[in-house]
Amino acid sequence: MNAGPSGFQNAPVTKGLVFICGIASIIAATQGRASFSSLSYQAIVKKLHLWRLGTSVFVFSSTSELMFGLYLLYYFRVFERQIGSNKYSVFILFATIFSTLFELMILVLFKDSISGGLAPGPYGIIVSLFVPFFLDIPVSTRFQIFSVRFSDKSFVYLAGLQLLLSSWKRSLIPGFCGVLAGLLYRMNIFRIQRIKLPKLVASTASWLFAPLVSGGSSTISSRRTATRETIDAPLGQQFQGNLVAPTMAESEEAISALVSMGFDRSSAIRALAQARNDINAAADLLLNSHSQ
Repeated sequence: MNAGPSGFQNAPVTKGLVFICGIASIIAATQGRASFSSLSYQAIVKKLHLWRLGTSVFVFSSTSELMFGLYLLYYFRVFERQIGSNKYSVFILFATIFSTLFELMILVLFKDSISGGLAPGPYGIIVSLFVPFFLDIPVSTRFQIFSVRFSDKSFVYLAGLQLLLSSWKRSLIPGFCGVLAGLLYRMNIFRIQRIKLPKLVASTASWLFAPLVSGGSSTISSRRTATRETIDAPLGQQFQGNLVAPTMAESEEAISALVSMGFDRSSAIRALAQARNDINAAADLLLNSHSQ
């Protein structure tokens, strides 16, 4: 499976998340405080170290977890490109909140039986993303190595398995909670898939994290501004009007990204022409047309 264009194009939330997790993990490791970010019954319930509820989401406790975790966060940027940064931010918040709640419930239930507490890191976010990865992303390539069959998705699953087994039950439990959070989002509980961040919150977050996501942001912003009227138009009018042809180099990258999301090539080309080569806008058009 192709995750689309390389880099963080059209994926500012992913870029900010990767940057924050990477820097926070490195700082915690150099200060020898990675273990102080884990969730445990003693720390949360008895000592009331509630600040761990925040730090546990962003700090990996080992180098291997950091490498595989950042790789998977980066790889899953395809979903931000598919549903847009605003809805992806809602998904991140939903997965974080519900996976953390499930972890707290397990800690209260088993109390001190989990030695060392749960492994810190964005397990809830990463593992919850495996739910749409498994259900929505098709296999495009199959091959064999020493008579063992693999697909283009196999190595992503192997990276996830390595991350889950990195600290045994300390990492398996957060992973399990991530699966539950991903399934709840999939079930559209509280109609979560329709929720978007308010414009004030989105614009404030964009201003705060502008230094992290500035690369290519001006180009992306101009494209989104150019397509806003098209996206806000009624569905029947979205594929009407003048088509603006993008440059060939940009068009091939964008087409590959949409094809990797499961859309056929001809539909991707038409959507990109209407959306002026904005991948997010084209994906919205395709998703909306398929839902009718």
